[in-house]
Amino acid sequence: MSTNLLTYPRFFGIYLRLRLLELTSRFPPLPGGVLDEQTALLRRAQEILGEVFLDQGTAVQARLNFEASIRTLKAVGGLFEKVAAVRDLTIPGPAGAIPARLYSPGGARAHPLFVLLHGGGWVIGSLASADNMARFLCKRVPCAVLSVDYRLAPEHPFPAAVEDAFAAVQWAASCAAELGGDPGRLLVGGDSAGGTLSAVVAQLARQAGGPRLAGQVLFYPSADSVSLDTPSFKEFGDKSLGLPRRDVDWFMDQYVPDRRERGDARVSPLLAKDFHGLAPALVVTAEFDVLRDEGEAYARRLEEAGVPVKLMRCNGMIHGFLSLMGLLHRATGYFDQVVTEIRQLAG
Repeated sequence: MSTNLLTYPRFFGIYLRLRLLELTSRFPPLPGGVLDEQTALLRRAQEILGEVFLDQGTAVQARLNFEASIRTLKAVGGLFEKVAAVRDLTIPGPAGAIPARLYSPGGARAHPLFVLLHGGGWVIGSLASADNMARFLCKRVPCAVLSVDYRLAPEHPFPAAVEDAFAAVQWAASCAAELGGDPGRLLVGGDSAGGTLSAVVAQLARQAGGPRLAGQVLFYPSADSVSLDTPSFKEFGDKSLGLPRRDVDWFMDQYVPDRRERGDARVSPLLAKDFHGLAPALVVTAEFDVLRDEGEAYARRLEEAGVPVKLMRCNGMIHGFLSLMGLLHRATGYFDQVVTEIRQLAG
């Protein structure tokens, strides 16, 4: 995990430059091979501070640091949209109640219902860390968003997160109307590890004969945790680009300590044998991300199986960039494009 540079007073000048670049940067996206200017500035500051890897501390410390970075993001201008209503609730799960949070866009009609599974390598992340993404989706799609706080490793290793995620989607399907959602427009999605869980849930739903999903939305997912030898892993694995290879290894050691289980399709959905009949998909990748190639390979496998899929590579971006909307101008622009695609999935 990267040190939170914005908590350091001497980097206030960098923050001001970020804001200046926000005013001058332009959309549509950059050509391939060009790192976004604001992102490059953040990366340079990180190099000055020095990388702090996850294996240098405990899971508890990593969680505290991650939550602190979210609070800082909110303080320095991250985008947290206002929505009509937010309430906490619990979902019945296989090992007890699962905490969740419902975001409602308001209005009398039923909206699409989006079950959101947060990122964080199955080890960190929470309802709080997914708050800005949930609010953005709720406001701009618009849709009801059910954010799910599934069990985390190492206290609850694989398959705990998978079991909670699938239970949450099953429950959401059965209670959609009570949640202000349309049961015929149920989507599941998430970022990074949450994107992986969403792909797995879509596979489990097909195998179980339901619930029927209108779409799966995968933001820079991990799809193959066995090889880790794609060109994007080789090119970006040792760089300060949101997710270094060393952190990936640490996450996997916490989540799936038994390496023999990493080839299970519930860990590595790209290794599933059959892709036919899966829910339509939106797959979003970041150009400068170790997970880029496996995410795009997953999209190709879906397409080859006849599954409607939209692949959206976001040039100039690094892993985790969508959480930085409001701070990174281009991240906000890309997220608006994502919203347009989600509307088409939801119908």
